[in-house]
Amino acid sequence: MTGFISDALQNLATPMILFFVLGFISTIIKSDIEIPQAISKVLAIYFMIAIGFKGGVEINKTGIDNGLYDSILISVLIGVITPLIAFLILKYIGHLDNVNCGAISAHYGSVSVVTFVTAISFLNSKTIDYNGFMAGMMALMESPAIFVSILLVRIFSSEKISTLKSNYIDLLKESLFNSSVVLLFGSLVIGMIVGEKGMITVKPFLVDPFNGVLTLFLLDMGMIAGQRISEFKKVGIFLSCFAIVMPLISATGSVLLCSMFQLSIGDTLLFSVLAASSSYIAAPAAVRIALPKANPAYYITMSLAITFPFNIMFGIPLYFSIINYLG
Repeated sequence: MTGFISDALQNLATPMILFFVLGFISTIIKSDIEIPQAISKVLAIYFMIAIGFKGGVEINKTGIDNGLYDSILISVLIGVITPLIAFLILKYIGHLDNVNCGAISAHYGSVSVVTFVTAISFLNSKTIDYNGFMAGMMALMESPAIFVSILLVRIFSSEKISTLKSNYIDLLKESLFNSSVVLLFGSLVIGMIVGEKGMITVKPFLVDPFNGVLTLFLLDMGMIAGQRISEFKKVGIFLSCFAIVMPLISATGSVLLCSMFQLSIGDTLLFSVLAASSSYIAAPAAVRIALPKANPAYYITMSLAITFPFNIMFGIPLYFSIINYLG
């Protein structure tokens, strides 16, 4: 418990997290701080390129080994099991309708790039190593949960969802070829091709300013999260609690799964963070196509205004403590 408190305080005291809090507060007090949407998109693109490229360089250095194959298997298992658990909890404990169960479980089975980036910053602050191919695992985990969740809606619904059938190709494109997946995998491949020599060329752009850019991006994310405060009444007590409890369930299950494969502490933390995170980019776009009747006030507010702040401020050090506690 002492270790968690120490890690949590250390995490909260970092510039990145404090600027997230500043952005959140600035929205609450109705400050006129504003970051143009175009700049926000550029920052998001920067992170996906930086993470993917560095991961590719690391794979170039170490080569492809059994650890990579184990990680792919873990990614698929988490991507399938997490939305299944979320769906059953929402349906049988929360008594939500099938469509909203599917929409929310798709978000909680998919991943958050920014939460992953914050976890990397946390590991770097503790000088804990992790495999570069974890960037590829993040990209791999974006899509399975979306398909599993929508499949569950079809299984539990008495009538077929014609919208899904007619828009299946659009859904496939949105899930497999959205910008984050393409940039992550593309940058990973480029990093594998150019290796360390290529890294030297772009290090001043992709490595050195990484934490500074993250600080600006989290300021923007804090402002966006603050804007969702007004939607809390629509979410309700059960879904608000779910938005915190579900990440704890997913992270703990991920830690146990990783321990079976004897993964390193760094990789285990990243997997637990990915399992605990909730998508607010890829999943919303796919859900709008496949489940247009789902309530955005539920899944967007839960993901962005509750789960995301919880994970980056308290969740990451908590999952790290769970890993240490379980040995």
